[in-house]
Amino acid sequence: MSSDEHWSPAEDDSQASKLARKSRDAPFVPIGLAGCFAVVTYGLYKLKYRGSQKMSVYLIHMRVAAQGFVVGAITIGVLYSMYKDYIKSPVTKK
Repeated sequence: MSSDEHWSPAEDDSQASKLARKSRDAPFVPIGLAGCFAVVTYGLYKLKYRGSQKMSVYLIHMRVAAQGFVVGAITIGVLYSMYKDYIKSPVTKK
């Protein structure tokens, strides 16, 4: 075993540092997750005021809204990334 392959604790990333690094690389994913949790929290808060709507229908609507927020945030992130890569700084052809 060479000295280059020696493990040290400084090389090991914690879960929090990995999450922070991935959040900087793709900021729309944590925004989508936060929106999902916000929709679910709001839906659970309003649960007792659903009126005559069945519980299963209410939960399905809440799930679709939460998933829609996540998919929308990721789609906006992909579109922004494509804009940044292809439109803002196009590759010059030779």
